[in-house]
Amino acid sequence: MADATIKTLVTERGFGFLVPEGGPNGEDLFFHRTDVDGAGFDALRVGDRVSYEPGTDQRRGTPKATHVQTG
Repeated sequence: MADATIKTLVTERGFGFLVPEGGPNGEDLFFHRTDVDGAGFDALRVGDRVSYEPGTDQRRGTPKATHVQTG
């Protein structure tokens, strides 16, 4: 698991972006509401620290965060 901070949440569309700690090229990582474990997407807030598993977006082939968890 890697650590990150939530940078952006687009609640009406069900996605957001994370800022990884020492992540790939310092780029923000996309995540979808279906990638959130535990309390769920609605419990997340901008600035929350989370952990995640690196993954790949199946449609675009770009990096994304999966298994996003608070704490």
